[in-house]
Amino acid sequence: MLLAIVFPFLSFFFRGKIITAVICFILQITVLGWLPAAIWAALSLNNERAEKRNDKLIRAVRESGK
Repeated sequence: MLLAIVFPFLSFFFRGKIITAVICFILQITVLGWLPAAIWAALSLNNERAEKRNDKLIRAVRESGK
């Protein structure tokens, strides 16, 4: 999470979203755009973690129903 706030483009880059990382970097290099880029990266990271949790729960429910 700290990486997403301090270096937003690296957060996308390490998750394999290269094009998004480039767009975020362009936004981040402006002083005014750094804050929206940091918020965008943090929200994206939280959404990805929530999707992983949901997928894990769905798999557990499907396996328990068999």
